[in-house]
Formats: sequence, structure tokens, C-alpha cells
Amino acid sequence: MTITKRAEGKKLTIALEGRLDTTTAPELEAELNSSLDGVTELVLDMAELLYLSSAGLRVVLAAQKRMNKQGHMTVTHVCADIMEVFEITGFVDILDIQ
Repeated sequence: MTITKRAEGKKLTIALEGRLDTTTAPELEAELNSSLDGVTELVLDMAELLYLSSAGLRVVLAAQKRMNKQGHMTVTHVCADIMEVFEITGFVDILDIQ
């Protein structure tokens, strides 16, 4: 998986490319833990994300919980397959998906 970060003031956009699974979830978790201090708006851009496992869902949920305390998180450009995962797991009710 490739993680691309773009910071604009207190807004952080993280673009994900490839597979967010058991192997790559710790990488994203570490990136988020080191990057979210002072961030009030987090955007997870999933335009190039091909696969999302339960391990990836856990990291996304942890990011959402943290951002609930310090600002807002938006998930953008979700493909149909990953949207189906969000719908089946109930994440559509938790996340701001645009």
C-alpha cells in the first residue's frame, strides 16, 4: 500500500493506494498516530484503494474515534466494493463518506 500525505494548515489529506489489510494496516496506524497532533480536519482519500479488510476497518474506526475528539474526518472517493464493506459492517452510519 502507498500512503500519500498532504497537509494544509490544520487539514490533513491521506490518500491510500492498494490494499489496506492485515499486512498494511499497522503502517497506516503508525502514520496516523504520528500525523494527527493538531489536525482538526482529516480526509481519507480512497480513490486508489482496491481492498479493505477487517484490520483496515479497525484502523479507520480508530482514526474516526480520535477525530471525533479533535475535529472531523471525511472519507472520499470510495469505490463500490469498499462501499459495500462499509454498508455490511454499518460503517456508513459511523463515517462521513462523500
